[in-house]
Amino acid sequence: MQDVARPKLEDLILKSLSADGKCLDLDEKQIGLEELKLLAEAGDTALAQVEQLYLSHNHITDEGVAILCGLKGLPRLRSLYLNHNAIGDEGVRTLAASPLAGNLTRLMLEANNVGPEGAQAIAASEKFSRLSILYLDSNPLGAEGTRALAEATGLAALSELHLDSTEMEDAGACALAESPLLERISRLYLCSNRIGDKGAIALARSPHLSKLIVLSLWRNEIRDAGGRAIAESTAFGGLERLYMSLNLIERPVRKIIRGSELARRLKTLVMD
Repeated sequence: MQDVARPKLEDLILKSLSADGKCLDLDEKQIGLEELKLLAEAGDTALAQVEQLYLSHNHITDEGVAILCGLKGLPRLRSLYLNHNAIGDEGVRTLAASPLAGNLTRLMLEANNVGPEGAQAIAASEKFSRLSILYLDSNPLGAEGTRALAEATGLAALSELHLDSTEMEDAGACALAESPLLERISRLYLCSNRIGDKGAIALARSPHLSKLIVLSLWRNEIRDAGGRAIAESTAFGGLERLYMSLNLIERPVRKIIRGSELARRLKTLVMD
């Protein structure tokens, strides 16, 4: 069976590899454990130039991540896309401890099953010093996992953080607001997290948001007090784009936000 699968996978790699060898797109290719084992046997030469590896919408588990991390033929890999798989905390721990993580500048783990322990593994790792963009959307991090990321000391290059639908609620938003990590963040995505006034006020009063360019707070539970705090905030000095639709802010306060000094500075304000 493996002998039959090998030429099929080799053919798939050839078809999915860009002409310059820098991008290998294996999204939605039914990649699972056996295919990853064969990929590991493909040899250093086949993957030596790959900088972007797309493995989204497949059947990759924690065991599959272990095989992926054992690949020796990816010395140039910078961007790794693993969204919409079946990766849990153990897989993230494996990745966070592997040499593969050392060169990554972009990591997408959206829509897996990464919980607080996985977030803690990322936060505690010394391997992600080059990582600038991190997607953890649609994972059950909760406030605990968000707090772990907020307390990370090894994410020195991080500038873009995607945490939509991670169940952080107010406690997670408050942890982020208090974090020096945000001093380096230019794009922060916090949609669909049941963030209310407490979290919104904490963000509006944070001393760590001067470099923020994009803030997305869509589909939360922010009411008038949170809306007013954002309108009156002096924390968003560099903000250019603010997304606030589908909250619970009444029309008079929405009018205050649109007429605020903050709104006049923005290039984009999206709000009901």
